[in-house]
Amino acid sequence: MKLFLLAATLAFATIAHGQDVYPSRPVTMIIPFPPGGVADLTARAVAPAMERALRQPIVAVNRTGAGGEVGYEAAAKARPDGYTLLMALSSVTIAPESHRLFDRQPKYEMNQLAPIALLSADPTILVVRADSPYRSVRDFVEAAKANPGKINYSSSGVYGTLHVAMEMLAHAAGVKLFHVPYQGAGPAVTALLGGQVEALASGPSAVIAHIKSGKLRALAGWGGKRLAALPELPTFKELGIDVEFYIWAGMFAPAGTPEPAMKTLREAARQAANDPDFKTTMERLATPIAYLDAPEFAAFVDRDAKMLAAALKRIGRIEDTK
Repeated sequence: MKLFLLAATLAFATIAHGQDVYPSRPVTMIIPFPPGGVADLTARAVAPAMERALRQPIVAVNRTGAGGEVGYEAAAKARPDGYTLLMALSSVTIAPESHRLFDRQPKYEMNQLAPIALLSADPTILVVRADSPYRSVRDFVEAAKANPGKINYSSSGVYGTLHVAMEMLAHAAGVKLFHVPYQGAGPAVTALLGGQVEALASGPSAVIAHIKSGKLRALAGWGGKRLAALPELPTFKELGIDVEFYIWAGMFAPAGTPEPAMKTLREAARQAANDPDFKTTMERLATPIAYLDAPEFAAFVDRDAKMLAAALKRIGRIEDTK
Protein backbone atom coordinates (compact mmCIF):
# COMPACT_ATOMS: atom_id res chain seq x y z
CA MET A 1 0.00 0.00 0.00
CA LYS A 2 2.84 2.37 0.88
CA LEU A 3 4.52 1.65 -2.44
CA PHE A 4 1.24 2.36 -4.25
CA LEU A 5 0.79 5.68 -2.46
CA LEU A 6 4.38 6.64 -3.18
CA ALA A 7 3.98 5.83 -6.87
CA ALA A 8 0.73 7.80 -7.06
CA THR A 9 2.33 10.78 -5.32
CA LEU A 10 5.28 10.73 -7.70
CA ALA A 11 2.97 10.48 -10.72
CA PHE A 12 0.89 13.42 -9.51
CA ALA A 13 4.03 15.45 -8.85
CA THR A 14 5.31 14.68 -12.34
CA ILE A 15 2.03 15.81 -13.93
CA ALA A 16 1.94 18.96 -11.81
CA HIS A 17 5.56 19.73 -12.64
CA GLY A 18 4.87 19.19 -16.35
CA GLN A 19 2.05 21.69 -16.15
CA ASP A 20 4.21 24.19 -14.26
CA VAL A 21 6.94 24.24 -16.89
CA TYR A 22 4.73 24.90 -19.93
CA PRO A 23 5.90 25.08 -22.63
CA SER A 24 8.27 22.13 -22.42
CA ARG A 25 8.54 21.51 -26.18
CA PRO A 26 8.22 23.40 -29.48
CA VAL A 27 4.95 25.17 -30.30
CA THR A 28 3.40 24.99 -33.79
CA MET A 29 1.99 28.16 -35.35
CA ILE A 30 -0.40 27.45 -38.22
CA ILE A 31 -0.35 30.00 -41.06
CA PRO A 32 -3.46 29.46 -43.25
CA PHE A 33 -1.95 31.14 -46.33
CA PRO A 34 1.12 30.69 -48.56
CA PRO A 35 4.37 32.62 -48.06
CA GLY A 36 4.36 36.30 -48.96
CA GLY A 37 1.01 37.39 -47.54
CA VAL A 38 0.10 39.34 -44.41
CA ALA A 39 -0.46 36.26 -42.22
CA ASP A 40 2.83 34.67 -43.25
CA LEU A 41 4.89 37.84 -42.89
CA THR A 42 3.39 38.67 -39.50
CA ALA A 43 3.78 35.13 -38.18
CA ARG A 44 7.42 34.90 -39.20
CA ALA A 45 8.11 38.30 -37.63
CA VAL A 46 6.45 37.53 -34.30
CA ALA A 47 7.65 33.92 -33.90
CA PRO A 48 11.28 34.77 -32.97
CA ALA A 49 10.08 37.38 -30.46
CA MET A 50 7.70 34.91 -28.83
CA GLU A 51 10.42 32.27 -28.77
CA ARG A 52 12.50 34.58 -26.61
CA ALA A 53 9.60 34.94 -24.19
CA LEU A 54 8.61 31.25 -24.16
CA ARG A 55 12.16 29.87 -24.37
CA GLN A 56 10.92 27.26 -26.80
CA PRO A 57 10.97 27.17 -30.62
CA ILE A 58 7.86 28.21 -32.53
CA VAL A 59 7.55 26.23 -35.73
CA ALA A 60 5.64 28.19 -38.39
CA VAL A 61 3.72 25.88 -40.74
CA ASN A 62 1.80 27.00 -43.84
CA ARG A 63 -1.47 25.02 -44.02
CA THR A 64 -3.06 26.48 -47.12
CA GLY A 65 -6.22 26.04 -49.15
CA ALA A 66 -9.84 27.19 -49.53
CA GLY A 67 -9.04 30.84 -48.87
CA GLY A 68 -7.45 30.03 -45.50
CA GLU A 69 -10.18 27.67 -44.34
CA VAL A 70 -7.95 24.58 -44.35
CA GLY A 71 -5.61 26.15 -41.81
CA TYR A 72 -8.41 27.68 -39.77
CA GLU A 73 -10.17 24.32 -39.48
CA ALA A 74 -6.93 22.55 -38.55
CA ALA A 75 -6.32 25.01 -35.71
CA ALA A 76 -9.93 24.95 -34.51
CA LYS A 77 -9.85 21.15 -34.28
CA ALA A 78 -6.31 20.81 -32.92
CA ARG A 79 -5.65 19.38 -29.47
CA PRO A 80 -6.16 22.19 -26.94
CA ASP A 81 -2.91 21.70 -25.07
CA GLY A 82 -1.15 25.01 -25.71
CA TYR A 83 1.12 23.63 -28.42
CA THR A 84 -0.91 24.80 -31.44
CA LEU A 85 -1.36 28.46 -32.33
CA LEU A 86 -3.09 30.10 -35.27
CA MET A 87 -2.05 33.30 -37.04
CA ALA A 88 -5.41 34.40 -38.39
CA LEU A 89 -6.62 37.21 -40.60
CA SER A 90 -10.05 38.78 -40.51
CA SER A 91 -11.20 36.12 -43.00
CA VAL A 92 -11.34 33.67 -40.08
CA THR A 93 -14.82 35.00 -39.27
CA ILE A 94 -15.92 34.95 -42.92
CA ALA A 95 -15.50 31.24 -43.67
CA PRO A 96 -18.28 29.97 -41.38
CA GLU A 97 -20.65 32.65 -42.69
CA SER A 98 -19.88 31.72 -46.30
CA HIS A 99 -21.09 28.17 -45.64
CA ARG A 100 -24.28 29.48 -44.09
CA LEU A 101 -24.98 31.36 -47.33
CA PHE A 102 -25.31 27.94 -48.96
CA ASP A 103 -27.13 26.33 -46.01
CA ARG A 104 -24.08 24.15 -45.39
CA GLN A 105 -22.59 23.09 -42.08
CA PRO A 106 -19.49 25.26 -41.38
CA LYS A 107 -16.25 23.34 -41.04
CA TYR A 108 -15.54 25.21 -37.81
CA GLU A 109 -17.12 27.90 -35.65
CA MET A 110 -15.49 30.89 -33.98
CA ASN A 111 -16.29 29.48 -30.54
CA GLN A 112 -13.75 26.74 -31.31
CA LEU A 113 -10.97 29.34 -31.22
CA ALA A 114 -9.77 31.28 -28.18
CA PRO A 115 -8.31 34.78 -28.82
CA ILE A 116 -4.77 35.43 -27.58
CA ALA A 117 -3.81 38.82 -29.02
CA LEU A 118 -4.29 41.21 -31.92
CA LEU A 119 -0.98 42.18 -33.52
CA SER A 120 -1.86 44.45 -36.43
CA ALA A 121 -4.84 46.02 -38.21
CA ASP A 122 -3.86 47.48 -41.54
CA PRO A 123 -6.09 49.08 -44.15
CA THR A 124 -5.92 47.44 -47.55
CA ILE A 125 -4.62 49.47 -50.48
CA LEU A 126 -5.62 49.29 -54.14
CA VAL A 127 -2.65 48.54 -56.38
CA VAL A 128 -2.15 48.16 -60.13
CA ARG A 129 0.98 47.57 -62.19
CA ALA A 130 3.17 50.58 -62.83
CA ASP A 131 2.48 50.28 -66.57
CA SER A 132 -1.29 50.23 -66.01
CA PRO A 133 -3.45 52.88 -67.70
CA TYR A 134 -5.11 53.50 -64.33
CA ARG A 135 -3.18 56.36 -62.78
CA SER A 136 -5.87 57.30 -60.28
CA VAL A 137 -9.00 55.94 -58.63
CA ARG A 138 -11.02 58.09 -60.99
CA ASP A 139 -9.39 56.36 -63.99
CA PHE A 140 -10.10 52.96 -62.46
CA VAL A 141 -13.74 53.66 -61.57
CA GLU A 142 -14.52 55.30 -64.93
CA ALA A 143 -13.02 52.35 -66.81
CA ALA A 144 -15.01 49.92 -64.65
CA LYS A 145 -18.26 51.82 -65.34
CA ALA A 146 -17.53 51.83 -69.07
CA ASN A 147 -16.69 48.11 -69.07
CA PRO A 148 -18.86 46.33 -66.48
CA GLY A 149 -17.33 43.06 -65.32
CA LYS A 150 -14.29 43.41 -67.60
CA ILE A 151 -11.62 44.72 -65.20
CA ASN A 152 -10.32 41.75 -63.25
CA TYR A 153 -8.58 41.56 -59.89
CA SER A 154 -6.85 38.84 -57.90
CA SER A 155 -7.49 37.88 -54.29
CA SER A 156 -6.42 35.41 -51.62
CA GLY A 157 -9.52 33.31 -52.28
CA VAL A 158 -13.30 33.38 -52.62
CA TYR A 159 -14.86 35.25 -49.67
CA GLY A 160 -11.37 36.01 -48.32
CA THR A 161 -10.42 39.43 -46.96
CA LEU A 162 -9.05 40.72 -50.26
CA HIS A 163 -12.13 39.55 -52.15
CA VAL A 164 -14.46 41.18 -49.61
CA ALA A 165 -12.47 44.44 -49.68
CA MET A 166 -12.76 44.74 -53.46
CA GLU A 167 -16.45 43.90 -53.45
CA MET A 168 -17.05 46.52 -50.77
CA LEU A 169 -15.29 49.03 -53.04
CA ALA A 170 -17.30 47.91 -56.08
CA HIS A 171 -20.54 48.31 -54.11
CA ALA A 172 -19.58 51.77 -52.81
CA ALA A 173 -18.39 52.98 -56.24
CA GLY A 174 -21.30 51.44 -58.14
CA VAL A 175 -19.18 49.28 -60.44
CA LYS A 176 -18.89 45.60 -61.35
CA LEU A 177 -15.49 43.89 -61.38
CA PHE A 178 -14.34 40.37 -62.30
CA HIS A 179 -12.88 38.30 -59.47
CA VAL A 180 -9.98 35.86 -59.98
CA PRO A 181 -9.26 33.98 -56.73
CA TYR A 182 -5.84 32.53 -55.82
CA GLN A 183 -4.67 30.43 -52.89
CA GLY A 184 -3.28 33.28 -50.81
CA ALA A 185 -2.10 36.88 -51.00
CA GLY A 186 1.38 35.90 -52.19
CA PRO A 187 0.09 34.19 -55.36
CA ALA A 188 -2.39 37.06 -55.83
CA VAL A 189 0.47 39.57 -55.87
CA THR A 190 2.43 37.36 -58.26
CA ALA A 191 -0.57 37.24 -60.60
CA LEU A 192 -0.73 41.04 -60.68
CA LEU A 193 3.00 41.40 -61.27
CA GLY A 194 2.82 38.80 -64.04
CA GLY A 195 -0.02 40.52 -65.87
CA GLN A 196 -2.67 37.86 -65.27
CA VAL A 197 -4.91 40.45 -63.55
CA GLU A 198 -5.23 44.23 -63.52
CA ALA A 199 -5.71 45.12 -59.86
CA LEU A 200 -5.49 43.89 -56.29
CA ALA A 201 -6.59 44.93 -52.81
CA SER A 202 -3.65 44.10 -50.55
CA GLY A 203 -2.27 44.63 -47.11
CA PRO A 204 0.64 47.09 -47.40
CA SER A 205 3.22 44.59 -46.14
CA ALA A 206 2.72 42.29 -49.15
CA VAL A 207 3.21 45.03 -51.78
CA ILE A 208 5.19 47.89 -50.22
CA ALA A 209 8.51 46.66 -51.64
CA HIS A 210 7.01 46.43 -55.16
CA ILE A 211 5.58 49.95 -54.82
CA LYS A 212 8.92 51.35 -53.74
CA SER A 213 10.76 49.50 -56.51
CA GLY A 214 8.41 50.98 -59.13
CA LYS A 215 6.74 47.72 -60.17
CA LEU A 216 3.34 48.57 -58.70
CA ARG A 217 1.32 51.76 -58.34
CA ALA A 218 -0.91 52.40 -55.33
CA LEU A 219 -4.13 54.28 -56.07
CA ALA A 220 -5.86 54.65 -52.69
CA GLY A 221 -6.32 53.10 -49.26
CA TRP A 222 -9.33 51.69 -47.41
CA GLY A 223 -8.28 53.27 -44.09
CA GLY A 224 -9.86 56.05 -42.10
CA LYS A 225 -6.62 57.99 -42.44
CA ARG A 226 -3.57 57.92 -44.67
CA LEU A 227 -0.84 55.35 -44.15
CA ALA A 228 2.30 56.65 -42.48
CA ALA A 229 4.40 54.60 -44.92
CA LEU A 230 2.57 56.10 -47.94
CA PRO A 231 1.57 59.61 -46.83
CA GLU A 232 0.89 60.74 -50.40
CA LEU A 233 -1.71 57.97 -50.90
CA PRO A 234 -5.29 59.25 -50.48
CA THR A 235 -8.03 57.28 -48.74
CA PHE A 236 -11.17 56.32 -50.62
CA LYS A 237 -13.17 58.47 -48.23
CA GLU A 238 -11.09 61.50 -49.22
CA LEU A 239 -12.03 60.75 -52.80
CA GLY A 240 -15.74 60.58 -52.02
CA ILE A 241 -16.09 56.79 -51.92
CA ASP A 242 -17.52 55.74 -48.55
CA VAL A 243 -15.67 52.51 -47.85
CA GLU A 244 -13.36 51.45 -45.02
CA PHE A 245 -11.72 48.06 -44.45
CA TYR A 246 -8.83 46.63 -42.47
CA ILE A 247 -6.89 43.39 -42.63
CA TRP A 248 -6.08 42.44 -39.09
CA ALA A 249 -3.70 39.73 -37.97
CA GLY A 250 -4.09 38.07 -34.62
CA MET A 251 -3.31 34.90 -32.71
CA PHE A 252 -5.72 32.25 -31.48
CA ALA A 253 -5.44 28.90 -29.73
CA PRO A 254 -7.94 26.03 -29.83
CA ALA A 255 -10.81 26.66 -27.41
CA GLY A 256 -10.33 24.68 -24.20
CA THR A 257 -6.59 25.37 -24.00
CA PRO A 258 -5.77 25.36 -20.25
CA GLU A 259 -5.86 28.77 -18.62
CA PRO A 260 -2.23 28.58 -17.38
CA ALA A 261 -1.07 28.00 -20.97
CA MET A 262 -3.30 30.81 -22.26
CA LYS A 263 -1.90 33.17 -19.65
CA THR A 264 1.64 32.27 -20.70
CA LEU A 265 0.83 32.73 -24.39
CA ARG A 266 -0.86 36.10 -23.77
CA GLU A 267 2.17 37.32 -21.84
CA ALA A 268 4.50 36.06 -24.58
CA ALA A 269 2.43 37.92 -27.19
CA ARG A 270 2.53 41.10 -25.08
CA GLN A 271 6.31 40.86 -24.78
CA ALA A 272 6.62 40.15 -28.50
CA ALA A 273 4.58 43.24 -29.40
CA ASN A 274 7.15 45.30 -27.48
CA ASP A 275 10.19 43.42 -28.77
CA PRO A 276 12.60 45.81 -30.60
CA ASP A 277 13.36 43.33 -33.38
CA PHE A 278 9.65 42.68 -33.99
CA LYS A 279 8.98 46.41 -34.10
CA THR A 280 11.80 46.92 -36.61
CA THR A 281 10.55 44.10 -38.84
CA MET A 282 6.97 45.36 -38.80
CA GLU A 283 8.14 48.89 -39.56
CA ARG A 284 10.09 47.55 -42.55
CA LEU A 285 6.88 45.84 -43.71
CA ALA A 286 5.00 49.15 -43.33
CA THR A 287 2.64 47.44 -40.89
CA PRO A 288 1.92 49.36 -37.66
CA ILE A 289 1.58 47.22 -34.55
CA ALA A 290 -1.92 47.39 -33.06
CA TYR A 291 -1.62 45.14 -30.01
CA LEU A 292 -4.73 44.16 -28.04
CA ASP A 293 -4.81 41.59 -25.23
CA ALA A 294 -7.35 38.76 -25.34
CA PRO A 295 -10.44 40.48 -23.82
CA GLU A 296 -10.13 43.58 -26.01
CA PHE A 297 -9.22 41.43 -29.02
CA ALA A 298 -12.34 39.29 -28.53
CA ALA A 299 -14.56 42.41 -28.55
CA PHE A 300 -12.72 43.71 -31.63
CA VAL A 301 -13.27 40.42 -33.49
CA ASP A 302 -16.97 40.44 -32.63
CA ARG A 303 -17.47 43.94 -34.05
CA ASP A 304 -15.48 43.17 -37.19
CA ALA A 305 -17.29 39.88 -37.75
CA LYS A 306 -20.66 41.63 -37.81
CA MET A 307 -19.43 44.14 -40.41
CA LEU A 308 -17.97 41.38 -42.60
CA ALA A 309 -21.11 39.23 -42.32
CA ALA A 310 -23.15 42.15 -43.68
CA ALA A 311 -20.68 42.57 -46.59
CA LEU A 312 -20.87 38.85 -47.31
CA LYS A 313 -24.65 38.98 -47.60
CA ARG A 314 -24.34 41.78 -50.15
CA ILE A 315 -21.91 39.68 -52.21
CA GLY A 316 -24.30 36.72 -52.01
CA ARG A 317 -23.80 33.21 -53.26
CA ILE A 318 -20.90 32.46 -55.58
CA GLU A 319 -21.94 29.08 -56.88
CA ASP A 320 -18.53 27.82 -57.98
CA THR A 321 -16.91 28.26 -54.55
CA LYS A 322 -15.51 25.30 -52.65
